[in-house]
Amino acid sequence: MKSRSLMLIALVVLVVLATAAHAQYSVLYNFGSKSGDPCQPLYSGIIAQGRDGNLYSTAPLCANGLGAVFKITLPAGALTVLYNFDQTHGSTPQGGLTLGRDGYFYGTTQSYGKACCGTVFKITPGGSLTVLHNFADTGSDGASPYAPPIQAIDGNFYGTTVAGGIANAGTIYKISGTTFTLLHQFDNTDGTFPYAPLVQATDGNFYGTAFQGGTSNAGVVFRLIPATRKLTVLYNFDGTHGAGPAGPLVQATDGNFYGTTTGGGTSNAGVVFKITPTGSLTVLHNMNGTTDGGSPWAGLVLASDTNVYGAAATGGDLTCNNGEGCGTLFKITPPPTSTFSVLHNFEVTTGISPYVTPLQRTKGTVYGDTELGGTGNVIVCGVTTDLCGVFYSWSAPGLKPFVALLPYSGKVGNTIEFLGQGFTSSTTASFNGTTASRTVVSGTYLTATVPTGATTGFVTVTTSGVTLKSNKKFRVVPQITSFSPTSGPPDTSVVITGESFTGATSVTFGGVKGTITSLSYTEITATVPSGAKTGKITVTTPGGTATSAGIFTVT
Repeated sequence: MKSRSLMLIALVVLVVLATAAHAQYSVLYNFGSKSGDPCQPLYSGIIAQGRDGNLYSTAPLCANGLGAVFKITLPAGALTVLYNFDQTHGSTPQGGLTLGRDGYFYGTTQSYGKACCGTVFKITPGGSLTVLHNFADTGSDGASPYAPPIQAIDGNFYGTTVAGGIANAGTIYKISGTTFTLLHQFDNTDGTFPYAPLVQATDGNFYGTAFQGGTSNAGVVFRLIPATRKLTVLYNFDGTHGAGPAGPLVQATDGNFYGTTTGGGTSNAGVVFKITPTGSLTVLHNMNGTTDGGSPWAGLVLASDTNVYGAAATGGDLTCNNGEGCGTLFKITPPPTSTFSVLHNFEVTTGISPYVTPLQRTKGTVYGDTELGGTGNVIVCGVTTDLCGVFYSWSAPGLKPFVALLPYSGKVGNTIEFLGQGFTSSTTASFNGTTASRTVVSGTYLTATVPTGATTGFVTVTTSGVTLKSNKKFRVVPQITSFSPTSGPPDTSVVITGESFTGATSVTFGGVKGTITSLSYTEITATVPSGAKTGKITVTTPGGTATSAGIFTVT
């Protein structure tokens, strides 16, 4: 019996060691390793995967003293500076980059430009930079944008500033080419200092966080409806349920959003939370500020193993950083279990204080960077420092390869971009099982046309005998091409013709819901309801909403 117990213990040890061996943290690059390096990536910075499969971002310091755009070439981890800022084009790029559907990257600088207060820019993968907007002063269009803009379904870019506006509390803007439109000015009651980038949800609206403001001055979660520019506070943080949200929200396939706060919770060390689109918030984990980390400034990434990954800027191994801890990389399983585990304790030589939201590359590995630590020792302001930060990776067996899409919704006939790996001339693509026409541009990038018959669901790519699934569902947006008759009293039966009507949940006439009597992919028959108003017909499906060009007249 004793020998059997010893064998069982040995087996458990071997399993633990095998698991540890397969999960690996690696430093890919030490910022400050060579002259001209950027350093200290922090705050709302995000990392973008390019069409070439490499990673792109920004760092606000070192280089020529004003920050830079850089590329990390994989798998080697070599760093290339693509652009050094020069005040005229802005300085202190805090936010990282967004990949646009034109193949360019979009970002912001916190200060300078042709005026005082920062810029919005685009840059090619080769490093050619164009300023799209110069923020003028703290009283008009906004100032000091920390986050990069995101590209919405309509093709325009939307972003935030942390200052400027009527209360110097920040703004929300839209930019199309070089045309700038101010959408909202925060007034403290609805939030202050929106550090994080926006996220466009499956309902077409924008969701985000503000670091302060709200009823307890502890920050808010908000929703902005782009068509009406109406901003609604969905949740006021109160300290107990978190305070100071700085990282971006991420929407999961369950329709809910996940995020972090830098403070509040049971230990005032921040929380990880879930919030519904209607504003019901649940704390999934209270950071304790010690063993599991504290102050998670970074947002979360929903990985291909269905778990949520994040980074805390402090805590962890308390022998590090004079007892304050150097931060942690952590994982949470999906609700309802929401089991929290620390994957890695940061330490001086391998990075301190991860402020940047991790990214899962389509090959499966998670990447991020830290503000401080590492072995780089460039001279900053005349002083040699080893506090330049690192670019790191985390790999584990469950982090499977996948394909990412730009965008994640579209109509039949639209061209969708795919990021992935291993694409060849024999690669096939399908939208929820319907085969699509595709063009393979490179081993890491292809385009495909949304085919007739496609329905909302996951997109798959089969290449070299391996099937890769998209990390989020693709929504096939319905289209109305015609309807007949064009007028009639209540109880009139109207035939609506178009595309992608499968699963339709409602048809409205002038905003009043009618009754669906028959439904196919290309045709809906609906009855005009009592109380219907003259106006447009709207069809709602799991893929989105379609509105008729013409008006139905109620007689």
